[in-house]
Amino acid sequence: MRRACLILGLLVLALVWVGPLLDAWRDSFSAHMLAHMGVVAIAAPLMAIGIPLRPKPDANRAFTLALPASLVELIIVWSWHAPALRTLAQSSLFATAIEQATFLAAGLFLWLACLPRRGSDITGNAAGAFALLLTSIHMTLLGALLALTPRPLYGTGEISCFGVALSAQQDQELGGVIMLLVGAAVYLAGGVTLFARLLAAPPRKAV
Repeated sequence: MRRACLILGLLVLALVWVGPLLDAWRDSFSAHMLAHMGVVAIAAPLMAIGIPLRPKPDANRAFTLALPASLVELIIVWSWHAPALRTLAQSSLFATAIEQATFLAAGLFLWLACLPRRGSDITGNAAGAFALLLTSIHMTLLGALLALTPRPLYGTGEISCFGVALSAQQDQELGGVIMLLVGAAVYLAGGVTLFARLLAAPPRKAV
């Protein structure tokens, strides 16, 4: 099971990085967003499930890693979607490589810190659930901002993506919707699943 998840995650990563999203359609913001979500919301959690880790030695480690990991994800995601950095990543293959590498690193850091492992306790599950829900919130905010902003932030010309001609505004709105439908939903599902585990855990016996 773990090996299958790891292989599937690597295949998704290869499809995103080698396919047309970052090549033939690199000028499209919605194609960029599909690549971004493919890395952090699909490939990263699959790879995190498949990477064997030792059981967490104590609850404090889970608590101290999950929340900073969510903050790192927030800083990286919002920074790369600032117009100046987005323009840089769009115009330079080297900058695109750095962008995608930081997306993967932040995604793996977050999912590895939040996913339950053998030895996880109530505190660890609570920290992971809170961190994933917090990430879902900031993904929702950014996706809504991109979809509802009344002017394009990343250019003004017509863009061709998925065989369809889109204005810069339509392309940006579609990218925001993709972030809402994929990114926010996946992190929300992960947080709710951990929260359900927390509620289903048997109460500790008094010593």
